[in-house]
Amino acid sequence: MKKYGRTFHLPISPGATSDDKIMSSLNGLMVEDLVVTEKMDGENTTIHAGGSHARSPDSRYHPSRDWLKAFSAGISPYLAEGERIIGENLYARHSVAYESLPSYFLGFAWIVGDEIQTWDLTQARFEELGIRPVPTLYRGSYHPSLFIDLAQTLDLTKQEGFVARTADSFGESDMPSRVGKYVRKGHVQSQTHWMQAELIPNRLAED
Repeated sequence: MKKYGRTFHLPISPGATSDDKIMSSLNGLMVEDLVVTEKMDGENTTIHAGGSHARSPDSRYHPSRDWLKAFSAGISPYLAEGERIIGENLYARHSVAYESLPSYFLGFAWIVGDEIQTWDLTQARFEELGIRPVPTLYRGSYHPSLFIDLAQTLDLTKQEGFVARTADSFGESDMPSRVGKYVRKGHVQSQTHWMQAELIPNRLAED
């Protein structure tokens, strides 16, 4: 099992806690082609040639993973060794209630070997595999007020935050400088972890 790397918080992220890592510099994001996607409130999950696994070290059975296992069974046979699809398992409601999801799995990264592929190639691969991507909030060049401006557009009752990454490819070891997240303040509203709470499924658009 190879875990997807940790995404550091942007310096302005109000949701960073004492256990989180914060980007020391934005230099790696100061590029002409930057992609900002919505940060979905789900369980980070990897689909690979051998099946799927959650990022969490807690791998015991949970009913919210049943749908994902069935979904990944239709994807895994088409993946080569060393190829991984990373996304969010959104079947179970965590702190944000989704009422109109296009799918219970939304992808945000395609990795081959140790290389996170370009955003355009990632979108093309998702289309080939029938995977829906996370929503894109912005694509363009970096400017000093970009992240503050985007934060002000969020509906904090329905959105957890956003993730910024360079549209170009980069190694997984470069994630601390090439990917950053903004998370709303006080994101976790309950004292009970979602895995111990009653399972409430999110809703799909066609429900």
